[in-house]
Amino acid sequence: MNQLIKMTYLIIRGCSKFFAACLLLVAFFAHAKAQPAAISDKIFSLTDMQEIVLQHHPIVKQASLLSKGAKARVLQALGNFDPSIMASFGRKSFGGTDYYNHWESNLKIPLWVAGADLNVGYDRNVGVYNNPETRTSNTGLSALGLSIPLAQGLLIDSRRNTLRQAKLMVGYAEADQILQINGVWFGAVKDYWNWYAATLQNGYLQKGVALAEKRFKALREQVLLGDKPPIDSVEASITFQDRSVQLQEAEVKMNNARIILSNHLWNDQNIPVELPADALPEEIANPIARINLKQIDSLMVNVSQNHPEMLKLKNRNQQLQVEEQYRADLLKPKLNVKGNFLAARRDFSYVEDTYDFRFANYKIGLDFSFPLFLREERGKLREVKIQRQQLSYGIQQTGRELQTGMMAAYNEIKAYQNQFQLQSRNLINQQVLVNGEIQKFELGESNLFLINTRESKLIDMQLRETEIRSGLLKALAELYYRSGRSILP
Repeated sequence: MNQLIKMTYLIIRGCSKFFAACLLLVAFFAHAKAQPAAISDKIFSLTDMQEIVLQHHPIVKQASLLSKGAKARVLQALGNFDPSIMASFGRKSFGGTDYYNHWESNLKIPLWVAGADLNVGYDRNVGVYNNPETRTSNTGLSALGLSIPLAQGLLIDSRRNTLRQAKLMVGYAEADQILQINGVWFGAVKDYWNWYAATLQNGYLQKGVALAEKRFKALREQVLLGDKPPIDSVEASITFQDRSVQLQEAEVKMNNARIILSNHLWNDQNIPVELPADALPEEIANPIARINLKQIDSLMVNVSQNHPEMLKLKNRNQQLQVEEQYRADLLKPKLNVKGNFLAARRDFSYVEDTYDFRFANYKIGLDFSFPLFLREERGKLREVKIQRQQLSYGIQQTGRELQTGMMAAYNEIKAYQNQFQLQSRNLINQQVLVNGEIQKFELGESNLFLINTRESKLIDMQLRETEIRSGLLKALAELYYRSGRSILP
């Protein structure tokens, strides 16, 4: 009688749990159907991250200032060609005598052609004690002339050298800007795929724990009913606890990956933001579909020409070419000729031809200087040539490294692609084995140990498949990074 009462109690208890489980399932599906938008809002895609990183990341903003800084240096170099005006006045009167009354003014306009300067001036030097060379009439003396270098400075001078190098520096800064932004983006993409893999692995382990818990509870009931030996319950308990430990480790790994990914997230007010704990990565059914072989081939062909690192080196080489041309020009002697036409006019009113601008009214001058040994100039020129030679070797080596880096990344992609295809087929076969073992167990032809073994093997294979999937996506991102491109892989 006691045994019958016990059996009746267990049956009623089992039925109540069954109906409770049914009610929970109905409530779950009703909730999921009523809130589809809440689930979709949790998806944080790679495109979403790209928009945030490229707009708000501090390093990206900092890199954008490189080009502006280079353009500011161009503006500074253009200042060497700005016209300048000079004026001075002096007067001395003592004891009723006007010793001197000096007024000098000059407008200097630097010209790009031949390093010449256009000069427009007006002088008025009157008084009792004046140098006869500079004395003028009361109307003063106007001058219009040029200062032209005939040797050093004719083809290139300091101001043209500075401007040319400043303009080349803009291209250098833009290439450096792309390099820095690509580096930031590549680091963000790697952290995204790490979070993606950790989230998938956590999901697989959650399913494994749920299966182990369900099987353990069912066996415990069967042991209480006497249908199964107690050893089966112990086996199920060990499996459940072992998978629970794995799940806890996976949750820590996933949370840490999410925190690391948050390092790249900033808002428009330069305040760091954290990725929500319930955020999910985008779903990727087949990562192999992201591989575009034609685009990869074009990237590998043009990497040695269009990579930002190569563009930086080429711009630097052009700067050294300009510097070498300037230093070679300094080996020439300085020979400057100055000439001015003179007139006694101050405005557009009538002036006699004798005192107006004409070939007979002029002032000319000639300046010459030349260092005897030119050791400083020759040493600097030799230094620049050595720098160019060193840079040419660097260009060759960098181009080679870029090519081999691309080939290595491509080989890694192909290896991950083959591994992913093999692992996908192995997963399908392993799932067939698990399903078959469960059917044999239900027919009494298998045992719990074999089921747990095959399920654990399936979970391990799923975790490995996730690592391969993540490795493939990171290798693809590295390929684009090594090519100098900042597009989404």
